[in-house]
Formats: sequence, structure tokens, C-alpha cells
Amino acid sequence: MAAIKIQTTSPVVPQCYAYTTPGVPDHEGWTKIGFTERDVETRIKEQLHTAGISHKTWWHMRAAYMTEPYGTFTDKDFHAYLKKLGVIRRQGTEWFQISPNQSKSDFIDFAQNHGNPKAGDTEKAAIPYVLREEQNQAVEMTLAYFQSHENGKFLWNAKPRFGKTLSAYDLCKRMGAKNILIVTNRPAIANSWYSDYETFFGPQSGYLFVSNVDGIKDRKYVYSREAYLEKLSDSENEFKGCIEFVSLQDLKGSVYFGGQYDKLAEVSVEHGVQWDILIIDEAHEGVDTLKTDAAFNHIRRKFTLHLSGTPFKALANDLFPEDAIFNWTYADEQKKKQDWDASSEIENPYENLPCLNLFTYQMSEIVRDKVSRGIELADHDIEEYAFDLNEFFLTNESGKFIHDEDVNKFLDALTRQEKFPFSTPELRNELKHTFWLLNRVASAKALAKKLKLHPVFKDYEIILAAGDGKLDDDDANEKAFDRVKDAIQKCDKTITLSVGQLTTGVTIPEWTAVLMLSNMASPALYMQAAFRAQNPCLFHDKDGNSFRKKNAYVFDFDPARTLTIFEKFANDLSPETSGDKGDIETRKKNVRELLNFFPVYGEDDQGSMVELDAASVLTIPRHIHAKEVVERGFMSNFLFANISGIFGAPKELIDAINNMQPLEEPRKLGDTGVTDDTATKLNLDSNGDVSIPPEQVIGTAAGVFGDKVYKDIEDDLNNTVAQIQEEHDVHVDPPKNELDELRQKFSKPLTDTLMDTARKQYGGDLRKSTQNQLERKIQATTDNIVNKEYGDYKIKDNQLAKEREEKMEDAQKQGASMSEITKIDEDFAQKRQAGYEEMVSRIQQTMKKEETVKTVAQTIVETVETDKLNRKKESIEGSVRDHLRGFSRTIPAFLMAYGDEKTTLANFDSLVPADVFWEVTVNPLTGEGVTLDQFRMLRDGGDYYQKDEKGKEIRDEAHKKHFDGHLFDEVVFNDAVLEFMKRRSELADYFDAKMTKDIFDYIPPQKTNQIFTPKRVVKDMVDRLEKENPGCFDNPDYTFADLYMKSGMYITEIVTRLFQSPRMKALYPDDKERLNHIFAKQVYGCAPTEIIYRICLRFILGFSDKIKIDTHHIVLCDTLEYAKKGNLEDKLKEVFGLK
Repeated sequence: MAAIKIQTTSPVVPQCYAYTTPGVPDHEGWTKIGFTERDVETRIKEQLHTAGISHKTWWHMRAAYMTEPYGTFTDKDFHAYLKKLGVIRRQGTEWFQISPNQSKSDFIDFAQNHGNPKAGDTEKAAIPYVLREEQNQAVEMTLAYFQSHENGKFLWNAKPRFGKTLSAYDLCKRMGAKNILIVTNRPAIANSWYSDYETFFGPQSGYLFVSNVDGIKDRKYVYSREAYLEKLSDSENEFKGCIEFVSLQDLKGSVYFGGQYDKLAEVSVEHGVQWDILIIDEAHEGVDTLKTDAAFNHIRRKFTLHLSGTPFKALANDLFPEDAIFNWTYADEQKKKQDWDASSEIENPYENLPCLNLFTYQMSEIVRDKVSRGIELADHDIEEYAFDLNEFFLTNESGKFIHDEDVNKFLDALTRQEKFPFSTPELRNELKHTFWLLNRVASAKALAKKLKLHPVFKDYEIILAAGDGKLDDDDANEKAFDRVKDAIQKCDKTITLSVGQLTTGVTIPEWTAVLMLSNMASPALYMQAAFRAQNPCLFHDKDGNSFRKKNAYVFDFDPARTLTIFEKFANDLSPETSGDKGDIETRKKNVRELLNFFPVYGEDDQGSMVELDAASVLTIPRHIHAKEVVERGFMSNFLFANISGIFGAPKELIDAINNMQPLEEPRKLGDTGVTDDTATKLNLDSNGDVSIPPEQVIGTAAGVFGDKVYKDIEDDLNNTVAQIQEEHDVHVDPPKNELDELRQKFSKPLTDTLMDTARKQYGGDLRKSTQNQLERKIQATTDNIVNKEYGDYKIKDNQLAKEREEKMEDAQKQGASMSEITKIDEDFAQKRQAGYEEMVSRIQQTMKKEETVKTVAQTIVETVETDKLNRKKESIEGSVRDHLRGFSRTIPAFLMAYGDEKTTLANFDSLVPADVFWEVTVNPLTGEGVTLDQFRMLRDGGDYYQKDEKGKEIRDEAHKKHFDGHLFDEVVFNDAVLEFMKRRSELADYFDAKMTKDIFDYIPPQKTNQIFTPKRVVKDMVDRLEKENPGCFDNPDYTFADLYMKSGMYITEIVTRLFQSPRMKALYPDDKERLNHIFAKQVYGCAPTEIIYRICLRFILGFSDKIKIDTHHIVLCDTLEYAKKGNLEDKLKEVFGLK
């Protein structure tokens, strides 16, 4: 098995260079100053070869600072420095009006002084910029939307490195926006907003940058709000407007937005300006909390731009119309990187963005013992084993892995088997810092303990970033980030374990791989986690050499799930194929395109890792299922599809399914429960899903939750409000958890009354899990009401508290009397009490509105009724699968007897004679089998006519129905056939003593009187035969017969003993001659049925494709019938040609 190839980085030399083009008049007196991490002359020739211009390279020097703090830079940094020095730059180019020698001198100064010019040097001027094509597209699309939508909201759903800050500034400039407010959930990105402002706009743009955020508030061109207003009042200065940058934490801490601190009044709706545009950076983070919603509701603005770093439409579809979203995806980025025009004088801006590579392994091969129970699983009502990563890493109450030994095997495989990523020192050096994602905090903790004890992973610093499992805890995320960065700085190798922390909102450039150890099914969340390793990074070794991250890796251990996600990801990028639209060729084309930038590697049949093509990505998930189908003797649910379509099947087909019996014991299964009106009773829609009509929900809810229930809720609400007001009167200071208490108290009247009524109505039909689900839904409904009113109340109350404090302080300074001060205090106390009472009253009024209670009641009815019907539907579908396994267990026998590599679901019915098909599928309890026509109907579907009471078809259009069929998954079926044929070929040589399995391990017995004798039993019986008849296999004249063969295994064992006998070898040295003698003179076999005869014939004579048996005595003859009649001997002489 070949080792996998991983190359994370490539050596680079970041350098700036300068050249001139003698003989080009337009460039006379100008010097081109560029940057590259490749060979300088190669890069220059790329720019000039098409024009055939000669050049002179004056200098190229490493782009690294010469003084502390050391580090690297790019030409953009040096260009900004030249601009600061007043050097003229030709617009839209990298040509500067400077001599080459002077530019070199300035470069050395820059590398030494970090861009801080000497006293007297020119102040910085903004650098001209030109948006890239996709950036300009985003701006124009947004501008057009805002012009046609008053108070419009727009989303830039663009992955990191798109250049959102510069593009957003350009949008504001084109809009003519005067007041620009930027809010972010991540103060750490303040630097990028300020840096782009300083570099490309600056004060000379007419916009002033206002902020109080730590990290930038002391920067050169940052004004406080007060300083900005003072500057604004200076009549000599003319400004276009203000760019105010605010952190979400500061906003929520403001007294004007529900906090305690007197700040950011200018942002609020009560005291602030009307903002032309509100820009919310990292829109997918932290903006769904109570305080955030309340805060944004109190900002008056004309337009809102949301910026998200996660490139998925799915995140936005519910909040934004399609024409209000600009998408920029990984595939878009990598395509631009690939298609970049090398002759451009600008270095490829996408070059530093690493390419993702996906390696997906079959973890089930590591735990094969759990999936090799085969037929037993289907025959003895044991649930089918399906590999699940969340289950694999599940822990018990003591925090130990339930599958502890299997986890040990997994870790050992990671570090020992060549195809896994940590199997060699070289691979481990490529993957020094990695991110491992699990599903549960307990699992992450248990794995951390194991890694610290593991002989290889003990050398890694293990960072447990799982916290308490709360993914919305900003503080926990920040602490985890700090711990990871600290560990990476101090340790050569690290592993970060997470259950969701650090998957958004942070950048750890050093991560080079993500290990997916959770069963994440969402393409959006999966790719969001995968992108954690894709951040650009320039590494430096101890000798000062530089290495650029070129590749990032995702390692996954559930190929069926992973490749399905990959396919969805590829096709969700295109409107024509999103949501499972589009034909197979179009979908394959999209997958092929994504594979160009995101190669995928999977295991081939020998277990080696190979690069997959588009067809493999689309078919491997089902191919994996096909292998499991063969393992289970074709009695696997993976074989079936479209089971919900059974509710549209004709009665005759339902009867045929009811007749199918999968169990070895002759115990009849109950009927499936499908009748002509089952679909109607289950309220199934055209897709086969339960969908209860709204009028039915409304009617049932009105019947179950009548006027008395509504009156009880109103009374309970009145009591709750009275209790809340009474407690508030007693306790002057509100409790810390005031909001939580209000939520619980207001939820209780609805929850208790409605759930009690539901329990009485539905009894056992109301499952505990459904109760919990409903209670959460009711809680969510009431929470939304409480949250909104409490958020508004808290903002007003905090402002009243601040106003009271100011009035009291002013009165005290003025020497007011105690009674005057007390009066002020009492007045504000009354105002605050009135505000509280108003808030409570508004909550009460909203909750007791008829539509509120009715909506919750209808939600309960719809949820419970849907759950009831879904359980009935699932039970019926489960029963249908049980019965279908009664048929599918016959498939391996048919394949063994009649099939070949060209057999498919489409031609399966043409291989088997109709009478044999019926005979093999007969239910011993009823004597009824499956006809070929019935099989075709199950496979293909078709039209049929309903029947009258007498069973006669009503042949008119009104009674014509259609059954979709397609109950078998064609890809899985066809792949399973190929897998079965492959195993038949691999196991054909029964002379091979090393062979421990045979093909009958994959062929279930067809009837109780046709049990295949296990190989070990056959060997034991033949051993006894030889013991009782010493030397019986050495005599070329001895004959052996199996007069009632089931598989031919006794014959093959006897043939093997004869063939391998030393005396027989001496008599017949030639293998072909010896075997032909054995088959022509020594072994005889009778098969009772046509299919058993063909199975035995293929098994007994199919041991080799090189040796041809000329004569044999394997015949079709039901000897039992002749034995009963007493003329068996005569029949044997006839069929064997004996005298």
C-alpha cells in the first residue's frame, strides 16, 4: 500500500525588485517596482515577453524588515511608503517617477525604519486603487439594489480574502454616503478597516475615521466622536462625512442600547443621526442574540450591508431575496487564481490562497467486525449497522469511549498505516498544526486524554478548545484562540480539539489540516470548518528561510457522507443545479469543475489512496453501500429506494409484497398495512411526505383547545402579571437574571395549560421527545415576545437611570433641599416603575391575544399529528422493507446461477426463466411466489386501473392511476452485482488452502429445506469419511456421490482431496488430466432444482478459467421424488450413463 503524498508548503523568497525599459519613451524617467516570491527574472519576463520589450533589472532585495520587529512585507507596503515620500505613481500601474538607485536607497530606508519617514518627510497620501472585477460586480449589484429598494438590506456572502473592506468603502463613496456606521462582532478586524481607510482613502478623501475601539483608537487618523464634532464645526474644513467604527460589544454596553455605559449616543435612534448605511461585518456571527437584535432596532439608517465570511447561500436564503445576495465562493477564487493573466504587471492576488485537498477514508474498514455480521442482521431483527462518527466517538457516563478499543485502533492506524496522514515522520512534519472537530465536549475530552498517552501524539501540545460546548460564547472563543496561538508559538507541533469553537470568526494561519471526526451533514457547516485550514500563511524556519502554504488538507472518515456533501457543495454553487435540480451530466460537470481546485482522494479496491474523478465522487457513496449490501446477502436497506412510493401501488402488488417473507424460520410477518386509502389517511403530499392541511390543523386545534382553555390561560396570565408586579414592588433592585425569570414566568401559563390539555388529548401518542420539542417551541414563541419588549424597556430604563443620576448630581451641586432631591428620586422611581409595568402589560396583552394562543395551539396539533402519522408511515415503510428483504435474499442465488458482470437491474428479469423466478421466491407458508411482471412493476412502476367491488378493473381515465416504482436503488443494485461477481471470481479457486471464505457466505439460504452447510462442517464430515475409509482419496477407482446437492460444497471438498492426493498426483502428474479423470470417473452429484443445479455447476466447475473439464456427472435430478417411488437406482443409472 503506497504512502500518501502531502506537500503543505513550498520554499519562497519574498522580494521586491526594480527594472526599467530602455528604449520605451513612455517609461523614460520611470521605474517599475514590483514584488514576487518566485524567481525575479522569470516574473519580469512574464510581464514583458508578449510585447517583446527589453529591460534592465536594477535591483531585487528580500522583502523583510532589517530591524525589530522582524517580519516580511510586500510591494504594497513599500509603495505606500513611496507615496508618503511624495513619489509620483502612474495611476493603475506599479511605475514610479523615481530613479532606480534612489528607489533602492528608499527601499533600504523602509526596511530599516518600518515605513516611518524622517522628520520633515511628506505626510502620507492615499494610494489610488482599482477594484478587481468581482469586487466591482459586488459594488454595482449592491448599488443597483439600494437604488430600487428603500431601506434595503444586502448581503455579501464572500469567503475570506475577497477584499470586503475596500469594496465596502468604494460602495459608500459611490453612494455619496455621508454618515457611515460599521459594526463588527470581532474587534480584532478593526485593523483591516482602519488600514484600508489609511491606505486608500485617508483624510484627503473627505471622510474622517471615528472610533473608540481598542487597538485603533490611538492610530494617527482616528478621531474620537468629540474630536470629530470639533473638527466638523471648523468652518475652514469641508468634509464629505464620517466613517464610524464600533464594536458590537461596545454597542450592547451602551446605555442607549441596553447596557450601562454612557457612550455611543450618536449611534442611537433617540439621540443620533440617520446613518446613510449600516455595515455589519461578519454577519453570520453573534447577530441573533437578544441584545444584538434590540441594538440594531435602535439604529436609524437608510440601508444595511451585511458582510459574511462563509460562502453559502443556505445561510442567507431565509433572510435575503436572491437578488440581494452577492456570492463569492472558494471555486470562484481558485478559478481566478488559475486563470490569472501572468503578463499582468500586478502579481496574482490569489496566488497565496492555498488549494484545499480532501482525503476520505473508510473508517468502517477499521471496525469491520461490526459490519460483517451480514445476513444475521436482517434475519434476526437486529438493527443494521451503519457507520456513524458521532456514535464511534460516543462516551459513557464516566467519560470513557464506549468503543474504546476501536478508538485505539483508529489512533494507531493514523500513525502506522502508510495511507494515513500521521504515519511517517515526514508526513507529521508537513502537518505540524492541525484542527480536529468532534461532536461532543465529552468526546473531545476523552480524546485529549488518549492523545496525551499515545506514543506518537504525546509529542504534540493538545489544546482542548471545547469549553462547555456553547458555540455562541464569545469569551470562550477568544480564550481558546489565545491558547491556540500561544501553543503554536511555543510548541513545534499542536493539535486543537473542538466541538465547534474556532470554526468561525478567527484565523489561525498555521493550521494546515482539519480532521473531521463528527458526522456533520450540513454542507455549509462542513465547508466552513474545512476553510479553517485554508488561510494564507508564510512560515519561517530558524535559519530565516521562508515557506509559503500552498496546500491545505481535510481528512475525513466517512466517504459516503463526505462525497455526498462535496457533490451538494459543487452543485449548490449553480442556480441550475441547486436544491437537487439539473440532470446527471450537468451535476457531474459542476463536480468536475470543483475537482480542478479541490481534489479529492479516496480508497480504491486495494485500499490505496487515489485521486477521484467526477463520476467516482457521484457513485462512490452508493458503491460503499453496495459493498455492505453484498456483505449482508442483499438483505440490506441500502438496496431499496423510494419506499414512500409504495403508498401509490396497486393492491395486487401490495399483496405480493405482503407475501414476501425474509425470515429463515417459517414465521409469518404481519401485513405491511398498506391499503388503497393509506396515503389519504397519512395525509401524504406528492413527495410522499406527511403534510396535514391547514384547515384540519385549525379545526382540530379549535376542538382540543376550546374557549375554556383560552380562559384558563388568560386567568393564569393575570395571576402571573400580578405576581411579577408584586415582586417588583418589593425588590427595588432587579435580579441579575431578570430576563430569564420573566421568560420562565410568562412561558408557564401557556406551556402548562396547553401541554396539560395536549397530554389529556393524545395520551400515549404524545412521546416524551415530542413533549420536549413542543415545550421548546412554546418557550421560543413566548421568549420572542418577552425579548422584544424587555429589550426596548431596558434601553429606556437605563436611559432613565442615567438621567436620574445626572438630575440628582445637578440638584446636589445646586444645593437643593432634601425634599427636592427626594422628589426627583421619587419621580424617576415612578417613571421607571411605570416603564416596567408598561413592559409587563405589553407582554401580557400580546400573549393573551387570541392569535398568539391559537398559533401555539395549532403548532402543538400540527406537531403531534404529524409525529403520529410519521410514526405510522415509518412503521409501514419499515414493514415494507422487511418484506422486500424476503425477495432480495433471492438475488444472490439468481446471480450465482444466471448472472455475470453485465447483469444490471435493467436486464435482471431477462436472465431468469419465469418458472424458476416464481419457484425460488415462493413463500413456503402460502405457496405463492413473485412473478416477473410483479418484479418489473416494483422496479419500473407503471399505470394501472382501480377495481370495483367485484375485483373488475374500471378502465376509464378517472380510475387510471400511476405507480412510480423504482423501489430499488439502481446504482447500488448494479454496483452490488459487480461486487458479488468480483467476490465470486476471487473465491472460485476452492483448491486454495488459504481461502477461509466461500461465495456461499454471501448467498442466504432460500428455503428452510435448502440450508447451505457451512464449510467447516463439510470439512469435518469429509475428514470423518476419510477416517472411516483410510486411503479412499488415493484410489483412482473409488467413486463419490452427493445425491441431493444444495451448493456442491461436498463435491468440491472431495474433488480437492482427490486432486491433492500424492498418489493421484503420481498417477496423473498433469493437473488437467488428473481433474478430468476425477470429474469423468469419480464424482457424481444430483441437484433437485434448476437453480440449485446451475449454482452447483458454476461453483464446482468454476474453479479456473484455464482448465476445461470435458466430461462431468453433475446433473439436474430431484432424487427425493425417485426415492419415494422406489426407482432411484434406475434413475441414477440413467442420468449418470451407468450400465
